[in-house]
Amino acid sequence: MILDDLDSRPGSTTSLLRTVVGLYVRDLGGAVAVADLVELLGALDVPPVGARGAVSRAKAKRLLAPETVDGRAGYRLAPGAGRMLEQGDRRIFAYRQQGEDDPWCLVSYSLPEERRAVRHQLRRHLAWIGAGTVADGLWIAPGHLVDEVEEILAALDVRGAATVFVAGRPRVAGAFADVAARWWDLDRIAALHRAFLARHEAFGAGQGTVPDGAASAAEDASPRAAFARWVRAVDDWRPIPYADPGLPPSALPSDWPGTASVARFDGLRADLEAGARDHVRAVAGR
Repeated sequence: MILDDLDSRPGSTTSLLRTVVGLYVRDLGGAVAVADLVELLGALDVPPVGARGAVSRAKAKRLLAPETVDGRAGYRLAPGAGRMLEQGDRRIFAYRQQGEDDPWCLVSYSLPEERRAVRHQLRRHLAWIGAGTVADGLWIAPGHLVDEVEEILAALDVRGAATVFVAGRPRVAGAFADVAARWWDLDRIAALHRAFLARHEAFGAGQGTVPDGAASAAEDASPRAAFARWVRAVDDWRPIPYADPGLPPSALPSDWPGTASVARFDGLRADLEAGARDHVRAVAGR
């Protein structure tokens, strides 16, 4: 199993390349020519040398594997990458909020000091999928993340050192929102949502800000412009549904910005996705 890329920074060339691959290579039959990737990244203001460097890093990350495509140098999705991308699709395009009566997933583990590096990786990956820390060696997540928890434990070869519980709502002293604010960094998650809203404010309404390197709809309604806007929107959004596990309303502050952020992303998708796909197919000749 390939775990998702925890290190790529949204907006970086590496992250943009990964977003383009995740969005479109499967639609192109699982393979794409290097020249086409370079042209697609050019619409995002990435120079050819930077694009080729990002492709090399994607190969090193086991996302892409070399393959000739229509007689040209190219890449195919590496074995195992498809499953990771499908899992990412569920997070990115099907944001799920836990209901008040839905089950929770708790993970208890104990790893000896000689496995400290693995213990660090386990904590890092649990945090990446949106789990919260109840205590040292005890993490909590919405029940709908239990399969992702199991995959992390298996991928890091620590399943025998962990116990996974699927349980009812935690009983806490005081307000659940107060406890949730200790288990999760809700201020950080809220800041991610607000930053997304600010960066993609009022798209299509003739006002608001426009992300760097992408023209507004009023300036350019072409498929190429839709592609640039949509890829940047997905790239900005992609980390958010990992950081935000979809806690129930009782666990969140009253001014939670996540609802508006999810709606904004869905609106961008409705406006831009089809035109962006047309641009990719024109570039790739499919």
